[in-house]
Amino acid sequence: MKNFRTMVGGAIAGMFVMSVWGAFAGAYGIAGGWFAGFAIIGTMWFMNHYVGVLHNPDGGAWVDMALAIGVCGTLRPVFSAGSITPLVESIPTLVIVILGGMAGGIVAAMFQKDLAKKEVEAKEEA
Repeated sequence: MKNFRTMVGGAIAGMFVMSVWGAFAGAYGIAGGWFAGFAIIGTMWFMNHYVGVLHNPDGGAWVDMALAIGVCGTLRPVFSAGSITPLVESIPTLVIVILGGMAGGIVAAMFQKDLAKKEVEAKEEA
């Protein structure tokens, strides 16, 4: 049930972002975009993380709403067009996003190692 909850929570977040955010930004400009971001992401974060709809096991990879929103944003045009052409056209962007995620993970690991080293040095000095 926890996996089903995770899929439903992510799908709701993805559908709201892909359906409502653009409409608010189109109708009310930048202020509408900011309001939609606050209202949608704030509400979905509360539901998915604070209430606990999304399942993030301790010690596991932390899957956030961004993955679900990204999948929804990638596949929504595929379903609406009835063709995989939009998916094929998005492959270069997806490759760059994946490379950026990998670079971010590597930098985060480097930061974590450096912080752990500084913590050990501080304990040795004390």
